[in-house]
Amino acid sequence: MVNLAETVVDHSNRRDHQSLIAADARHVLHPWADLSALGQAGSLVISEAGGVRVKDADGRSYLDAIGGMWCMTLGYGREELAEAMAEQARQMAYYTPFGDITSEPATRLAEMLAELAPGDINRVHFTTGGSTAVESAIRTAHYFFAAQGRPEKFHVLSRINAYHGGTYLTQSLSGKAADRTHFHYEADFVHHLSSPGYDPDISEISAEERLRQLLDEMEAEIARIGAENIACFIAEPILASGGVLTPPEGYQKATLDLCRKHDILYISDEVVTGFGRLGHFFASEVRFGLAPDMIITAKGLTSGYQPLGAVLISDRISDAISAAAPKDKPVFSNGFTYSGHPVACATAIANIEIMQREDICGHVREVGPYFIDRLRALTDKSIVYTVRGDHLMACVECWTGEEAGPTARNMALAQRVDQYCQEAGLLVRPYENLCILSPPLVITREDIDRIVAILGAALDRATQDLRAGTIG
Repeated sequence: MVNLAETVVDHSNRRDHQSLIAADARHVLHPWADLSALGQAGSLVISEAGGVRVKDADGRSYLDAIGGMWCMTLGYGREELAEAMAEQARQMAYYTPFGDITSEPATRLAEMLAELAPGDINRVHFTTGGSTAVESAIRTAHYFFAAQGRPEKFHVLSRINAYHGGTYLTQSLSGKAADRTHFHYEADFVHHLSSPGYDPDISEISAEERLRQLLDEMEAEIARIGAENIACFIAEPILASGGVLTPPEGYQKATLDLCRKHDILYISDEVVTGFGRLGHFFASEVRFGLAPDMIITAKGLTSGYQPLGAVLISDRISDAISAAAPKDKPVFSNGFTYSGHPVACATAIANIEIMQREDICGHVREVGPYFIDRLRALTDKSIVYTVRGDHLMACVECWTGEEAGPTARNMALAQRVDQYCQEAGLLVRPYENLCILSPPLVITREDIDRIVAILGAALDRATQDLRAGTIG
């Protein structure tokens, strides 16, 4: 039995801790902040980390079941990564990447990524993270068709429940209803297909029927917009932040075939599914039969130790835009001050070397199914609507037993589960009525057992609160 209060708290620095919380409340506007609570003290101040655990400023330890934000692959406190960062910073912290200037780390990393990527993907365009990589991929698709004399072919297909980033364009590409607030979003050339998630445990139709529905809809949408107007389709192999939604088998390859049929570029957003989370450096080809035109990578690329993203581009695309570059202005005018940052690239190189040396992908293929199986044992809890996932990305969906989905009561229930997990020393990611988990890839079976035990106890405690009428 798990003791939900099991943790050692050192209050010796509590005054400093509280001053940090107060300063945060007064000055910081967090990503995805609750604006109704802006200015109210309450942030969790994380001050130390090692392995798969983090500590707050009070010294309380937590098992990090969300991997920072999908990005922590090798675990915290890796001296080899810290040394790679420090050594490169001492040698050359930064120089401009524009034009015909490069650095050794950027060049070496590009070569390594080309070797790891499937198909004819051999060209790398570095960015600062996943959002800027996605935006750069869309711009590359636009450039590709405009260079061929088809500038009208610029519309983009995305999907409901997708998440592709936080910039203006990438938020417009994202299809999570909860994220649509008072900001403006591009709607003229961005189009969203239905969410492709298929859960056989709760679906009333077969996977084959669901696949047929999704493909028929995509064909109809292409016909409505006109294939001659569509530049690309962007898709996460598994929708991560949208709720760890897995399409029916064959969906990824079938949508690629539709794109090929209609001369639409296929962009595989592997910001989350890449770099080992599904047991491979890239999951597109080996898991889903995809040979995309472009792949997006970030997060696990550096194990979260440095911000870095990249668009991996096929020779077909890069050769074409080179050949069609206008003579009077042959400039690829996209990039960022910190594209291919030497310190970030050196970190990524060390990250890849460690992953290969320690066979991290093999470890994920071993423990990933165990993780999902152990989590699925929680489906016998009355407040668990479903458990879904693939290797080290998973989601437990909560409900009160009434209407399913992100209702106010279901979301309050999930927040209560999250609260009890945190009290017991486990960090999960609450989103709507979901508890999302993506632990560091070095997680052990023992730590997986602890995650499931604490989460199970939290679910039991939240169930008691629901029965007592203290939720919603």
